[in-house]
Amino acid sequence: MTDKKSTDDDKYGVLLYYKYTKIPDLDDLFTTYTSNCTALSLLGRVRLAPDGVNVTIGGKLSSLNEHIAFMSKNQLFDGTDFKLATCSEPINDKIAEECGFTTLSIRIVKELVTFSSHPLLKPPEISNAGQHLSAIEFHSLLQNANASETSRKLVLLDARNLYETRIGKFHARNVETLDPEIRQYSDLPSWLDNQSEKLRGKNILMYCTGGIRCEMASAYIKSKGPGFENVFQLYGGIQRYMEQFPDGGYFEGKNFVFDHRVSVGPSDNVVGNCLVCNFPFDDYSSRSRCRYCRMLVLVCHACKGKNPSYVCELCQKYGKFDEPEPESEAKPEPALKSSKKLRILCLHGFRQNASSFKGRTASLAKKLKNVVEFVFIDAPHQLQFIYQNQETGETKFPPNKVCNRKFAWFIDPSADKNTSLNWEMAQTPFDSLQYQKQTAGYDESLTYLKEFMTKNGPFDGILGFSQGAAMAACVAAQKSSLKGEIDFRFVILCSGFHVSLVEDEKNLINCPSLHIYGSDHGKDTQIAFDASKRLMSSFEEGSAVIIEHDYGHIIPTRSPYIDTIKDFLERFL
Repeated sequence: MTDKKSTDDDKYGVLLYYKYTKIPDLDDLFTTYTSNCTALSLLGRVRLAPDGVNVTIGGKLSSLNEHIAFMSKNQLFDGTDFKLATCSEPINDKIAEECGFTTLSIRIVKELVTFSSHPLLKPPEISNAGQHLSAIEFHSLLQNANASETSRKLVLLDARNLYETRIGKFHARNVETLDPEIRQYSDLPSWLDNQSEKLRGKNILMYCTGGIRCEMASAYIKSKGPGFENVFQLYGGIQRYMEQFPDGGYFEGKNFVFDHRVSVGPSDNVVGNCLVCNFPFDDYSSRSRCRYCRMLVLVCHACKGKNPSYVCELCQKYGKFDEPEPESEAKPEPALKSSKKLRILCLHGFRQNASSFKGRTASLAKKLKNVVEFVFIDAPHQLQFIYQNQETGETKFPPNKVCNRKFAWFIDPSADKNTSLNWEMAQTPFDSLQYQKQTAGYDESLTYLKEFMTKNGPFDGILGFSQGAAMAACVAAQKSSLKGEIDFRFVILCSGFHVSLVEDEKNLINCPSLHIYGSDHGKDTQIAFDASKRLMSSFEEGSAVIIEHDYGHIIPTRSPYIDTIKDFLERFL
């Protein structure tokens, strides 16, 4: 008996748990976790925030059980669901390193999960989260679907990312499963806003991997008021459900997990497909990624050897990707390393948002990953959804699709202030020079930036694209007067244009700047070459570095352009 227990304790395991609770002393808890996990040789991720903890760690089962016993003595963890699973030790170093299971990472963060890249005016109260349902209760509701009026209003809502739902999700007869198909959790609020009418009045059954993402998301749905009261969440997530129903129950496929296991579930239950040949496949161990947004993609072993470059479903669907780099010209990137990365705040263009801009700059972020940390935010001015009518006299109906919210730094003072989620027909034809009329809203945007940078700084630089570049230039023009409120060392202005808003424009702007824009014979149909050149000329000649390219309304990442970008950044390392 003793020998068997000793053998079990020597096995490897993974422990997941979270707890939303007010943490009185983050530094003290940080020290506690550091001491305990180090002493027990536990590796993985620990995130501590003012409102709770989120933990994924691995090690010997005996050590993990000791950790659970130790943390359970702390009243902060009363009622915590410690999810412990036995598994093999990491054998793929690449996967283990990417998942953070080769080191112990303990960090104090502002929030346990990043629910939105745009600061919510009124963050949802976790105390208002959806009602917890046990795995058996959750299963029973799906089993009895359509048996009553209540069950006929059931809808399943998956709160996970697309790369997770590809390989497994819940399916129940007569119950619709809604898959938001998002790249990252912070895209979920916009999707929920767009689907509000579809969700109104429904009994919403939410689920995610272990439960933490449903806490915030369900509270957000309920905060919408009447019609959104009936929100339920699977307590313990898919993990607890699969423990209760080893055959999968109503869950088809595998459960994606954020550790070296990659996925958990019956090996013969394959619902994913190879991105290239569409053959049934659900193995992420090759860690293949989209060349543009860097999201994980499924590529079978046969296709992996044929083409090393892939474009995910979302980039194919929405066309939000950067200029490709031909494989024949691919060269090893010179190593540019620094012990401390430059933090750069990224301002998107007109009628864009933080999520889409993050996708468009993924290639740039990849090539600068050793020296730069990009931070993305939505602009403060929300825009209405508009579409152009046909000029043939025929009636054109609104687009038959949902759309994520779009924002702006400057707005047309005569524009409709309607910010509803309904599509509206444009009252005037599209004007390619519309950006010249967008001169209102700067003061609100400046105040918004001050608050954001004070709360989330410091930042070394600001990168702006199109209208975001115009905003960054206005801030650069006031660099001295904004000292102490908005501090930065340089700006990168991509496809920018000049906006006459700030005072004292007779003086050239004295701020280190990198200007990236299409040449006079380029393909930038959005911002004219002369407009970007005029913006560049408003900076002192000795402080400006210029990149002219022939690739249109993008940020080029091929050589020699990327080399110039790196040379500019190297000054500030």
